[in-house]
Amino acid sequence: MPPKFDPNDPAVAELINLFKSFGLSETKSLEVARNPKTAATLQEIVVSCKLTANPLEDKQAGLISLLANQSSKLGEEERDYIAKAIADSRLKSNDQLNDVKNTIEALLTEELGPKPKAVPASKGKGKDSKKEPVTSAGSTSGPSTSNIDRDPIASSAATERSVFEEGFLGKLHKVGGNVQKHESRRKEHLDWTKGKVFTRFPPEPNGFLHIGHSKAIFINFGYAAHNGGHCYLRYDDTNPEAEEGRYFESILEIVRWLGYEPYKITYSSDHFQKLYELAVDLTKRGLAYVCHCTGEEINAARGGAERGPRYACAHRDRPIEESLTEFEKMKTGQRKPGEAILRMKQDLEDGNPQMWDLVAYRVINTPHHRTGDKWVIYPTYDFTHCLCDSFENITHSLCTTEFVQSRVSYEWLCNALDIYCPRQSEYGRLNIEGTVMSKRKLKKLVDQKYVMDWDDPRLYTLIALRRRGVPPGAIKAFVSGLGVSTATTNIQLSRLEQSIREHLELNVPRLLMVVKPLRVTIENLAEDFVQMIEKPLHPKVPEFGTSTIPFTRTIYIDQDDFRLEDSKDYFRLAPGKTVGLFQAPYPITYVSHNTDESGKVIEVICKAENTGPPKKPKAFIQWVAEHAPTGSPIRIDELRIFHQLFKSANPAAEPDYLKDIAPDTLEIIKGSMIEVGFLPLAKKAYTAALKEGKERTENALKADKESADPSVKEEISHDDAPRATAEQLVGNEVVRFQGLRGKEAGSLSSTGAFGGADVKSASLAP
Repeated sequence: MPPKFDPNDPAVAELINLFKSFGLSETKSLEVARNPKTAATLQEIVVSCKLTANPLEDKQAGLISLLANQSSKLGEEERDYIAKAIADSRLKSNDQLNDVKNTIEALLTEELGPKPKAVPASKGKGKDSKKEPVTSAGSTSGPSTSNIDRDPIASSAATERSVFEEGFLGKLHKVGGNVQKHESRRKEHLDWTKGKVFTRFPPEPNGFLHIGHSKAIFINFGYAAHNGGHCYLRYDDTNPEAEEGRYFESILEIVRWLGYEPYKITYSSDHFQKLYELAVDLTKRGLAYVCHCTGEEINAARGGAERGPRYACAHRDRPIEESLTEFEKMKTGQRKPGEAILRMKQDLEDGNPQMWDLVAYRVINTPHHRTGDKWVIYPTYDFTHCLCDSFENITHSLCTTEFVQSRVSYEWLCNALDIYCPRQSEYGRLNIEGTVMSKRKLKKLVDQKYVMDWDDPRLYTLIALRRRGVPPGAIKAFVSGLGVSTATTNIQLSRLEQSIREHLELNVPRLLMVVKPLRVTIENLAEDFVQMIEKPLHPKVPEFGTSTIPFTRTIYIDQDDFRLEDSKDYFRLAPGKTVGLFQAPYPITYVSHNTDESGKVIEVICKAENTGPPKKPKAFIQWVAEHAPTGSPIRIDELRIFHQLFKSANPAAEPDYLKDIAPDTLEIIKGSMIEVGFLPLAKKAYTAALKEGKERTENALKADKESADPSVKEEISHDDAPRATAEQLVGNEVVRFQGLRGKEAGSLSSTGAFGGADVKSASLAP
């Protein structure tokens, strides 16, 4: 495991100072220093090009940093040439940098062929030496969504193994190692678990899961699978006022989409009768009482806002029989919401607020989605959570550090009732800067139509990331790469985006795509000229195969790839310029252009450089050809380009986060085009994903049937439970691709890169 990053380490501090000395901001210097490979490359560039002699402006320094991160395919000479061009302002933007970098890469590939793919050395004949799909940590049951997993993902699997074997997770107790009040409980627990790890992912079904939940899913399912154990999916459904059926369905779908299969799907409501009986038992033991205080009175008794002295309320020492009678009245509907609550009699002198007589039961006159109107009293999280963990013999109750103080009350309740007490262990939560993840704030965005729905690609709910086309393996690789510790992880959006791009780089095919088409007529080609070109779907991944596309007299390029006013720092098509076409047989040179009545350019006339010595253009651009017999190009009904929703780095901290919403975050474009090779790719990807989804679902249902214990009678039938289906794993997003220039990326219904496209076309629906 690499050493922990320490900015105060002399070597690291020296690097950071070097980066700052040529103009990089302190924040960006820290970010680069965290990545040893990028930091080493940037150090070489700074020293080789003597950038500290004349410090750069912030934007220039940022481009140099970007070059260091993306120049792995370039030689030192080519890399330094580009760096000097940035330093002397010949290159001023990301687009220009991409044009030059990709042109050099294209020429190198053309002359030398694709760079050989590194093959990791085998480490033995054990099971770990086999390459496992990234669809699940320690599990091989997940589908690849039709995209071949490349070497970076094998590296990700190795990272996952280290996450579960080292650091926070590596130090967790062995099964049965958690201390029990009664030794007999430990023996019963070991008899039931047979020494296997049992964890659970217990979401509240009151909203859609977001990117932060991916860490909890990864840890709970991954840790169990890595240790040969099992993980429950338990719906914590104790608040009927906030729960909806669609949330139950979505949670299971997302867990499975991420590559995991629940050992069993359970509900807190499965145990309502047992929980009630334990509440009565706790009251009979003199450790619970019915209280009639208002919320304000309870807060005051706990010391209030001024944190004054704490004192017992008037009901704390009422007779046990009186509390039992009052609790029965609560149960039978004789008490209205707010009139009475059942509280645990804990320790008001304890310095931990979670021991100040927490509420165990309250009255809620709302029918439950599973139990109907059978109950009007519902247990709280503080009462339910630890008891359900005990019922399910959870060996490791893993949660975020916001529940550290709750561990004391968790253990107090289990021990007060003399039942098996699981061990709660807390890890740091994952926060993403630049967005909001509060369910309440997300709901407001949806309800007030700032976004289209919960799956709007501008959000960071997991259904939104799925619709955007982000592969599940990319999310798990990102979470795994962050590691697991007790510290809260605050990550900038740019780091998440970069992680996803790196995953996509070798895991999705590349297609020619023109966002805003501009007609180009190649005048020295015959009207009926057509040349069929077989092009690789990825220049470095031959396993993706090839597509065959036409090259004709009439092609379309992107409007942004042509301008009338040329300049020294512009390398694409312009008067007097020659430009290359990705994977086409010839470059083209500008001849003239035609405009409409408003003066807008509607056609460019060019000539193909198909005679004489071949020209090597400075830039290559995307294109698609007009050829009706092959159906080229595919025309897109509507293309949606999404941009970051918020202006600030921390909108959640703004007094009114709605005022922080950026303007024009959704751009709708009509008439975009994709190469004809997309159709067979889409059909193949969708068919393969559906096949894999069916196989995985069959295996999951078989395993569920085999794990069922016929001797255990469930309190509530699970006939209404969400079921595993192949369709949950397959959507339009399985058809992913990237634009060759890396500027556009998309899938049939969503993009595989942030700020990318949401492609909608009736002719493409499978």
